[in-house]
Parts: sequence; C-alpha cells; structure tokens
Amino acid sequence: MSTETLEKKVCYHCGENCTSGKIHLQEKIFCCDGCKLVYEILSENNLCTYYDLNTNPGVVQKIKIREDKFAFLDDENIIRQLIQFTDGNQTHITFYLPQMHCSSCLWLLENIHRVNQGVVTSKVNFTKKEVFLVFDNAKTTFRKVVETLTAIGYEPHISLHELNTNHVKKTDKTRLYKVGVAGFCFANIMMMSFPEYLVADGEVEANIRQVLQYFIVAFSLPVIFFCATEFFIIAWKGLKHKFLNIDAPIALAIAITFGRSLYEIFSHTGAGYLDSMSGIVFFMLVGRILQDKTYQSISFDRDYKSFFPIAVNVLKDNKAVPTQIDQIKSGDIIQVYNNELIPVDCILSKGKAEIDYSFVSGESLPVIKEPGEIIYAGGKQMAGALELLVVKEVSQSYLTNLWNKDVFKTKEENSNSFIHGLGKYFTFLVLGIAAVAAAYWYAHGEPKLMWNTITTVLIVACPCALLLSSTFTNGNILRILSKNKMYLRHPDVIENISNINQLVFDKTGTLTQQSNVKVTYTGKTLDEAEQINIASLLAQSSHPLSKAVVDFLNKNTIVSIENFKETAGKGIEGWIEDKYFKIGSYEFVYGTSNKKPNNSVVFVKVDNEVLGDFKIVNNYRFGFNQLMEVLKCKFTISVISGDNNAEQQKLHSILGKEAEILFHQKPDDKLNYIHHLQEAKHKNVMMIGDGLNDAGALKQSNVGIAITENSNNFSPACDGILDAAQFSNLDRFIQFAKSGKRIIMTSFVLSVLYNVIGLYFAVQGTLSPLIAAILMPCSSISIILITYGMSELSAWKIGLNKT
Repeated sequence: MSTETLEKKVCYHCGENCTSGKIHLQEKIFCCDGCKLVYEILSENNLCTYYDLNTNPGVVQKIKIREDKFAFLDDENIIRQLIQFTDGNQTHITFYLPQMHCSSCLWLLENIHRVNQGVVTSKVNFTKKEVFLVFDNAKTTFRKVVETLTAIGYEPHISLHELNTNHVKKTDKTRLYKVGVAGFCFANIMMMSFPEYLVADGEVEANIRQVLQYFIVAFSLPVIFFCATEFFIIAWKGLKHKFLNIDAPIALAIAITFGRSLYEIFSHTGAGYLDSMSGIVFFMLVGRILQDKTYQSISFDRDYKSFFPIAVNVLKDNKAVPTQIDQIKSGDIIQVYNNELIPVDCILSKGKAEIDYSFVSGESLPVIKEPGEIIYAGGKQMAGALELLVVKEVSQSYLTNLWNKDVFKTKEENSNSFIHGLGKYFTFLVLGIAAVAAAYWYAHGEPKLMWNTITTVLIVACPCALLLSSTFTNGNILRILSKNKMYLRHPDVIENISNINQLVFDKTGTLTQQSNVKVTYTGKTLDEAEQINIASLLAQSSHPLSKAVVDFLNKNTIVSIENFKETAGKGIEGWIEDKYFKIGSYEFVYGTSNKKPNNSVVFVKVDNEVLGDFKIVNNYRFGFNQLMEVLKCKFTISVISGDNNAEQQKLHSILGKEAEILFHQKPDDKLNYIHHLQEAKHKNVMMIGDGLNDAGALKQSNVGIAITENSNNFSPACDGILDAAQFSNLDRFIQFAKSGKRIIMTSFVLSVLYNVIGLYFAVQGTLSPLIAAILMPCSSISIILITYGMSELSAWKIGLNKT
C-alpha cells in the first residue's frame, strides 16, 4: 500500500479541479489526458492566444473519443444529406457546436484553418452557436473536419434530425423588406403632404398640388399591394373559418382608407388619407418584427430525432460496419460505447450495462442490466462498450411510440385571445356607429356628409391602437424576458401564462440538479485514516453514489488498493491495512432486506462493525425553498416524477401536505395527469420539465416550459425555455407576463378615449379628413410610447429590467 498527499490545483485548459497532479506539461497541470491533448494541438499550431483571451476557456475532455466514432461520415449518402453545397472542389457546411461559450471559442473556431489546412474559411454565428465552414475537398474530408473540431473540444452535434429535414435554413426576410418599403413610402408621402398640412387652400398652384398627389398615390401602391398583404391574408383566413380576428377590422380600415383616398384625389375633392394608411401599416409591421426578433434563434420544436445519433456500428461477419439508424433491422447486433445513447429497443448481449434513463424516465440513478435483459431506446450507457441485439426498429421503439401520441401532432392555437375578442366587439360597435350616422345623414338629404361620416368613423375608430398596443407590449415583454434568459416561442404564450392557476413540476433535473447532490453522514465519527480508506475503496467504483461519497469526503490522499471486489448495483468490498471494508446498500452490508428500502443510502461496515451511513439526496436548485413559499400562495402546486419517493417527506415539508406529489410516473402517466387536471378540475396548467419523459406533458399543458442548463442545448418541444440559472425568478416571470394584459388594456382604454372624442366630431361630419389623417399617426406613436414605457416600468418594479 502506498500513500501520497497532493495539493489542490485546477486544470489549465478547462478549470476543473485536478484530483491528482500527475498529468502535466511543462508547468501546466491538466485534469485529464484529453485536456492535455487539446493544449498540445493548440500549442503546435501557435494558437495559445486562446488561453490569453479568457482564463481556463476550454471544455472538459475526460470522455475519450474512440477512433472510429465518425466512420459513418465516410458514407457519401450521409454526407450529401448534411452538406449545404459542393461543386466537387469545395464543400460548404454549418455545424451546431453547443460547447461554444466565450470569445476564446470564437477566436479559435475562426482560426481552425491553422489546425486543418484544408479548411478555407470559417465564420461563427455566436448567438446560434454555429460555425459555417468551407473546406477544400483535395486537402481534407468531411470526416477529418469533424474530427479536427472534436480534437480541440468542439464536437459538432450531428443527429438523426439533420437527415430528416432540409439542412439549409433560410431566413425569411419578407417582413423585413416590407418594413423597409413601408417606412420609405411613409416618409416620402408625409413629406409630400406638408403643403396640405401647412398651406391654406389656394396658396399652392393646382398643377403642383396635383403632381404631388399623384406621386403620393404612386408611393402608396407598394404599401397596399405588398406591405399590407399579410393583414388581408390573415383576415381572409379567419373569415373562412367564421372567425373575426383583429386583422379583419384593420384590413377593412386600410381598404376603405385607400379607396376613399383614391376617390378624393382623382375627383379633386380632397387630399385623401394615404399618409395615415402608410404610417399605420409601417408601425404595425415594426411591432411584429419586434416580436419575431426575440425567439428566432431558439428551437422550441425538437423531437426524439434531435437526440439520436445518425449512425451506429452494426456487427456483420465479425466486422463493425457504420449504419444509419433508420436502416437498422430487428435481429441486427449493434455496438454502443461509453456515454452514448441507445437508439433502439434491444436485448443486452455482451458487456456491463449501467443505463442512465434520467432523460427518458426521470429515474435519477443508473439501472444495472444483465445479459438477456431488455434495454429501451433513449437510455445512455455509462460503463464501457456493449453489444446489443435489436428487437425493434427505431420507428417502432418505445421512445418513438411515445412521440407519436396525438398530442404531438396538433396543438390548438390561441384563437380565444382577449385581443381578438376585444377586436370583434369593437369592430361591431364601430360598424354600428358608422351605420347609424350614415342613416341619419341620408335621412336628412346629405349624401356627401353620409359618405364622409362612414369613412371618417372607420378611419378615426380603427382598432389599430389595440393591435399596436398588443404587438409592441408583447414584443417588449418577450425582449425583456429573453434578456433574463426566459425564451417564449410566441406572443400568445404571454397571455396563456397570465391565465395559469396550476403549476406542475417534474423533479429530477427540474427542481433538482442532476450533476450535484447533497451528502450527509450519520454514525460513528470517522477519523482521518478511516475517511481516506473509505474514499480510496469507493474510488474503484464507477457507481454515481460511490462518486458522490468520494467527492463529499474530498480527500487529497490516495491509497492504492489491489484486493477488492465490486458487486454491480450492490456495493464494493476489500481489504485495507488488514481491515475488511464492506460498503454499499443495506442488503449488501447487512445481508438482509430492508423493510423501508432507500436506494440513496450507502452503508459502511468495517470488519463486523457498521460505522454508519451516507445519505445522498438531490440538491435542489438555488432559491427553491423561497420560490415555493411564494408560488404556493398563488397557485396549486403538484410534483410528478419518474424517480423513487426518497424525497417525498422533504417535498411535503416545503410544499405543504395538501400538495399532490406523485412518484414512479411514466411519460404516459404524466400526460394523463395534465389532461385530468384540465378536463376534470378545469385547470389552466403550466408544466415545468426538462427531459424527454416530460415531452408529452409539456405539449398537453396550457403552457409547457423546458428548463435547461443551456438555452441552445437540447430540450423537448415546449412553449418556452428557461435557463436553469434563472429558476429562482420563475415567480417574477409569471408576474411580469400577467402585467402584459394590464398594459394592453390600459393603452386600449386611452385609445378609446381618443376615439370617443374623434367620433363625436366624425358623426357630425365636421371632422375634416386632413385632421383625421394627422391624428392617426399621432395616436399610433403615443400608444407605442405608452406601452413601451409601462412595460419597462413594470419590469423595473419586478426587478427584471436589463437593457
């Protein structure tokens, strides 16, 4: 037996604590050979500026990449489905790199050509964590480019999803072009309308006035026939389904304004309202651009294909042949390696299987599988290479069947939005006022005043203010939320959040941190030597509970142990300094079954004496207790988990005895529970989860929020993505979303007051079209300023405003 004491140091590459100082180069210490290898590669290519830009900027490289991992990228059929362009000489490709996180990453990736000479150019989109590469086919290959990126710590995420979608993602800039055209036309029309605003009748020559008006008509044509088309299209779609949405009265007002303006200009009876029309179109398009901008770089619609690899090795004639996932057949024998996902339902044929199902079932501890047992798709192998006999193809696997539930196929849009309801009643009211006023003037023999009244009423009382207030308020709310790392997929989600009265949480990975646990020791006081011996023996085990206890003991002294035996899933035993240590489960240590089993307790026995036990519990996210205290006063709270019930008592003590807490819940159980709350208890449910096992419940709920350690990392389909670091602010986000409805209503009331004053003069036929034309853009600008100011003030009061 040998003992050595080490000083704590951090890895020069990634910043991880180094448990030993044995891996070093020159004066630099590394936590693993992988980090050292990356440093050597960068040093050889004079790229050590990477370390000057940020301290310890790298990503930990403890998982060794096997040599043939990317052999499937030699398949031309697969390559054709991944690349964006090739002319035989050069190839263009975009990779998603989830490891990208700082300026050092950006600098290194844009200098990748110094590591692989075949790379012609590289451009980084830091927001989307993507790198666009062009490489020379004569100097390198697709596979070598991927291996180069992996070697320096930036393994591209290449999944089955890329083979089932168009890889070239084109950004639709149509609305952006519309805003540009509308703004240009609006500015020119306003400029040419100044004589009408500032000069009395007769002071401008008739010919000049006529030429200006014709130019105004010319500038209005792109606005009505290009920029405003989406309002007419959406309105028509709503009418076809017998639904009057907010775009219908907007489209009607635009059409009447345009028609009345053409009549006045060509009949020489007035100047028209084309300046107001173009201004309204411009402002409403800007509002919608603001909404779109917030979530264009976040993916909310991932399915199981986004998590599956493209190919695995299939054993044929004792040779490993890389094969596409969708070409694997029942009866094939596949190879799955350490830290890789199992893509199909299969039977373990060979190897030691420790399967992490936390992302599929929610179970926090790995499941030990013996040869002959079935392993379901979606689990991750944590302990070496396996050979597996395929029993179901990927299209028929458990995980695929979960994703084929009806709830994933359609999700009803929010057609009952209070905006559409207000717009509908407001439209009927305005049309009624216009009809009554028209009938009055017609009965009094004033047809000219009749038409003037109809058009003026529709222009003055146009519900544009309602649409503007909703689009700009929602757009600003989305912007502020995204600044605080809460990303919503659509403005309707804001209104849905404001109606929530039930919160349902997943436990594992949502309320708790999967990578961090809390360990407490109960029993006889352990001296320093005993702690070192226990840590040294448990260090020989790969089980997560063993690793947790080793980290808890935090010993720098290492004891070499040769005589030990590990029983998979049970415990480990061995001789140290003539003492017999037995560490593991209750059954393993005591030799009898426990009447109250707890899978998260590690017992320690030395010779014939049980010294005590280590209890491992999930470490809840920062601010969990305080957050629950606030939320349980406002909402009904439930917790549904696929994990065991070891945390039940703790959760009840925090959430209260009335809280419903369910364990051992399968994905179908979670989905059905949400459906039960909605149908039987008439609840508006917000579900907060993180794994594929939560996907059905997230989709079924009124609002589904996926919590993730990285907003660009992989999360199930959802309505919103919440950065895990912001979990403690969930109550503030809900409160802020609720304020949006109040802001919209306030601005709408102000616009109604303006409309009442305008209508008073309009129904009398005394409000000139010129005054109406000036008032419309003024009203629009005031609504924009009011909604922006109120949303900023609300965010500041809640404590969310970040600019």
